[in-house]
Amino acid sequence: MTVLWYEDDKYKIEFDEMPDVEVRYINRMYMSKEEIKEIKKKPFILNNKVEVVLQDKVKDVTYGFTMPENYCYDGASIPRFFWRFIGSKGDVKFLIGALIHDTLCENKNYVNHDRYFADKIFERCLYVSDTWAFTRWLMFHSVDNWQKFCGWGKRK
Repeated sequence: MTVLWYEDDKYKIEFDEMPDVEVRYINRMYMSKEEIKEIKKKPFILNNKVEVVLQDKVKDVTYGFTMPENYCYDGASIPRFFWRFIGSKGDVKFLIGALIHDTLCENKNYVNHDRYFADKIFERCLYVSDTWAFTRWLMFHSVDNWQKFCGWGKRK
């Protein structure tokens, strides 16, 4: 069964099944300091393997990749100072978009190093999740400009 997450005249996002995301919890009784540090760094986990298909209809390109079961990620990278205005990194509206975007940031080759496309997919996921238009705009431009600063798009 294919789940059509989003589609318009420019972009399409599909999953073979819905991503099952949850928070990883710390238990100091049974975890090492390294495990606790890792959970603090990446507090979210994908519990199922998900096949993803992303389509850029403008460029007539389709990308497919797998997000592996037990993939851990940090959620939306929103500085704590802005949580009051935007929402926290763990806001449920951001989890699927952050999951896909983090996967693409770690595997730029999945979308042929197309930073702008990856950022637009993130923004479209925020749209699906009913994120307010100004917040989507702010998050998209923040992510896009940060990645320009970090050099995404410059192949090594």
